[in-house]
Amino acid sequence: MPAPAPPLTPAAPPPLRRLVRKGWRNVRAASARQLAVSGMLLVSALLLILFSWNVPVIGDAEDSLYDLRAFVMAPQVEQDPRIQIVAYTDQTLRNVRKRSPLDRALLARSLRSLDGMGAKAIGIDILFDQPQDEDEDLIAALRAMKTPTFVAYADLATNKDDINYEQQEYLRAFMKRVEGTNVHPASIRLSNYQGATRVWPSIEPGLPPLLGRAMIAAAGQGEERAFAGYTGSIRYRRPASDAPVFSSIPIDLFAAPAGADADMTAALSAQVAGRYVLIGGQIIDTDQVTTALTGYTGATVPGIEVHAETIAQMLDGARKSPVLGWQRLVVALLVVGAAAFTALIDLKPWKMAPLLIVQLLAIGGLPFLLESRDVDTYGTPAFGWLGGWLLAFIAVSGAVRASGAVERRFAQDALGKYLPRDIAQEIIDNPEKLTLSGAKRELYILFSDLEGFTQLSHQLEPEVVARLLNDYLDRLSSVVLEYGGVIDKYVGDAVVAFWGAPIAKPDDGRNAALAGYAMWQAGEAFRQSIDPALPPVGRTRVGQHFGEAVVGNFGGERRIQYTALGDAMNTAARLEAANKALGTAVIASREFVERSGLDWWRPLGSVVLRGRSRPVEVFEPAPDFPEADRAALNAAVVRIATDTAGALAQIEGLAQGHPDDRALAKLAERTGTLEGTKAYVLA
Repeated sequence: MPAPAPPLTPAAPPPLRRLVRKGWRNVRAASARQLAVSGMLLVSALLLILFSWNVPVIGDAEDSLYDLRAFVMAPQVEQDPRIQIVAYTDQTLRNVRKRSPLDRALLARSLRSLDGMGAKAIGIDILFDQPQDEDEDLIAALRAMKTPTFVAYADLATNKDDINYEQQEYLRAFMKRVEGTNVHPASIRLSNYQGATRVWPSIEPGLPPLLGRAMIAAAGQGEERAFAGYTGSIRYRRPASDAPVFSSIPIDLFAAPAGADADMTAALSAQVAGRYVLIGGQIIDTDQVTTALTGYTGATVPGIEVHAETIAQMLDGARKSPVLGWQRLVVALLVVGAAAFTALIDLKPWKMAPLLIVQLLAIGGLPFLLESRDVDTYGTPAFGWLGGWLLAFIAVSGAVRASGAVERRFAQDALGKYLPRDIAQEIIDNPEKLTLSGAKRELYILFSDLEGFTQLSHQLEPEVVARLLNDYLDRLSSVVLEYGGVIDKYVGDAVVAFWGAPIAKPDDGRNAALAGYAMWQAGEAFRQSIDPALPPVGRTRVGQHFGEAVVGNFGGERRIQYTALGDAMNTAARLEAANKALGTAVIASREFVERSGLDWWRPLGSVVLRGRSRPVEVFEPAPDFPEADRAALNAAVVRIATDTAGALAQIEGLAQGHPDDRALAKLAERTGTLEGTKAYVLA
């Protein structure tokens, strides 16, 4: 018969899937209150993304981010040969000795010169909203224009900051006097939403077309139709060299009498022919506009240059595509979903960092990418995407970590009763280390026992025994954990601990030695804390050894124990038991002592432990033993092997100097009975 097929086991999910499942389990384990808070935060994240431009302060941040995109992505161009600005400058005002309103006689003379120079259209960005002595001359010049000419128009309903009722009435009367000619009104209205001109003005019923639109339509350019109804963002450009984007000529040069300078007239004609001519002010601190580039160039621009930019944008067909409402909603859902998914991945922060950085760069970089592809990103929630992502991440991670924190605290508290905090945390963070396997490790092993507690327990009520035992074990366990040891097990009143696994540290030997002595001190403190009415409790005895053991998780699938096995463990246990015969409370083997790094040890000779054949050199911690006597004792113990009688005499002399030292008295007693191997055999 064929051998039976091995049982099928489900394939392990991929690591990412496993981490997400873990996070989702934590979310489901969160409290109803935490889930409600997380749900509200997720909804808030979605609303923040969709309406960030309308939220105070956040809307300002969106404006700033848009300005950054507009500046970084602004095309760098040489001087535009299609548009010519004819400007009233500060020097012009000084020459004519008139600042406001602008000199209209100068304008009339200039229009007569320009009319014969072949401009495609002329736009005048000057409001004629109050009477001047030169009006008749100007009206005559306008009525004679053969070049399509457009005069600035504004009304109280849409430009209340620029004009009042009386001015509006005069402007209407002025425009009525040029009706039926090549001169027409054109709106010079600009958007100043949020303190800057970033977008085209809205199209208001009853207003004539925008100045730039009207000029292009008069010249028969088809680009104007492509911009019909457009109210998106203005595409600003930056100069690629020292030359400004638009050529500007002072209006004074055009006002000279005809034929006064033939060469100058020819040069000016070359600058005007075939171009769109804009006439207006380039005056410091007058009619200056803040644009999307101002925050980064540090400069405002005259309003006439904004009209020039709109003309150039139409001529280039650079109509920016809007981001539709449903597209924003889809992106908002994706951003919130990405944040929630990321929060479900329960990893340490440094492991999460690459994923977080990639997502934040993608979210932060997408508006720049769209701007570079002629997508209108004014109104696109760049800050909203980042803020919404962060809010959604906090919402889900809060639920994940709230329930996870409860589980971790429970696990830490449970493991912390047996393991140091750092080791317990490593097992919590890497539960796969709890496998049924073992490995050989070099350990510092400690066994302790409470002298006479078994007999005492028969004399007391069970409740009293339990209270005393728990108090005693708690004191000793605290010492082990304080010094970084692992509690292997409790055997009645005995505590078994070791250092060197699962994480070995350079100071394990020192910590183990200090812990052994501190456990004896804790035992003494426990004895003093017992009610004097109860029977007395004996001393705490400690045995310590260094050696190789197999350490790991042993047991079955239902219950495992992290423990150490091997002969080294048995040696430590027998050393603890040897304290009774040696008159000591704490002893350690030479292997342990040599690796402890402490100099407080004193030798107590060699003994053959119960059930063993090879002798073990034993030492006792004696921090208060005089150094001179310690040196003398070392010499005496070394002398045992070659001159037992002489060594005995030295040890007896030391014992007489310390009449209350039981360990020295016992050493002298043992040395007097040594034969053969010079090691005392314990019964």
